[in-house]
Amino acid sequence: MSVVETFIEGLRLGGEMFWETWWALVLGFTIAGAVEAFVSEEQMTQVLGGSGWRELGLGSLFGAASSSCSFGAVATTKSLFKKGASPVASLAAFQFASTNLVIELGLVMWILLGWEFVIADYVAGSILIVLFAAILEYAVPDAWFRAAREHLQTQEGVRDPTCGMGIDPTDTDVVTLERDGGTEYFCSEACKRRYQNQEERTWTERLLTIGGWKEASRNAIGEWQMLWKDIAAGFLVAGLIGAFVPRAWWTTLFGIGAEGTLGWVAASAVIGVIVGIITFVCSVGNVPFAVILWNNGIAFGGVMSFIFADLIVPTIDDAYRRYYGLRLAGVLFVSIFVTAVIVGVIIHFLWGSLGLIPPQGQAGGTAPRGYTTWLNAGFTVVFAIQAYLMYGSRSGEVPAHEHT
Repeated sequence: MSVVETFIEGLRLGGEMFWETWWALVLGFTIAGAVEAFVSEEQMTQVLGGSGWRELGLGSLFGAASSSCSFGAVATTKSLFKKGASPVASLAAFQFASTNLVIELGLVMWILLGWEFVIADYVAGSILIVLFAAILEYAVPDAWFRAAREHLQTQEGVRDPTCGMGIDPTDTDVVTLERDGGTEYFCSEACKRRYQNQEERTWTERLLTIGGWKEASRNAIGEWQMLWKDIAAGFLVAGLIGAFVPRAWWTTLFGIGAEGTLGWVAASAVIGVIVGIITFVCSVGNVPFAVILWNNGIAFGGVMSFIFADLIVPTIDDAYRRYYGLRLAGVLFVSIFVTAVIVGVIIHFLWGSLGLIPPQGQAGGTAPRGYTTWLNAGFTVVFAIQAYLMYGSRSGEVPAHEHT
């Protein structure tokens, strides 16, 4: 097969995986957009100040509900941490859950890998959050977090509380809102109105307004704007690697230790994390690549470790450094690397003892494949409506008085 033919085959493989998961992606982002519209960041922050099991659980729950790409999750976590959320609730629970325990990741994994991987992702992810939280709570001095928060406040300056954009308060175009706690600055009237609507209405009131659902649609498209490059890269890289890289190379890479032994599983987990770091593919885009790894001999636990490495790719490590300083950035990198490996090993042997590991290389979930065309058609209509609400209206804004 020529290089051109192999390249075309890679594109075909990537396209097939995208076709199978299109409806699941639209569904996942629709749910994520609705949660973002109806639950404000301020409401989440108010209950995430402690470091106990309650805050750990709520941080994980809010993170899973506030689905985002890895970069968006890091930015939101930074905002929560700056506003007073504890390191346990924000850096460990919320940040990890908002990329690795989200519905769109589970749906795509269910279709491309199978339900065993989906349940393992949630179980292993929960274990990782607990281990990660324990490291931050007991191994990292409180002074380091105080220094990181001070560094963040120094670096951040003034930002729009709605969209997070940096603002120069002396700019004549800046919009302000006087509050009891001081002055809030906004980059536009649109962001100010959105902020006021969130402040003035409870989530149930927003749920029952046309404006609330329009905002949910815009949020869903916003998720696509953040993630489409990662998603496209994930399918493209997976397809091309599946076509170009010979199986013998993968067999050598994943052949360290006797299959089924602790050494083999641990090596697969370490390799999975390293591959996750150097591929730069994040969030949902990881899943197609995980299929390639699974089909070519990586251990079940190595797949989980690979998926969990999306929060320590180089670009995100640099964001940690800019937000929190080099010291805490190093803590986050090492902590996530180590816990991802440990959890990969744990889930491998746990699933093995329960008989839940599929035959090596067996991929493909239990989604109703015969209905893929119909599901894709239906959710394409949903996506088109969301895109219209995002780009089609003249002002792009939702009047505060719109009700059902």
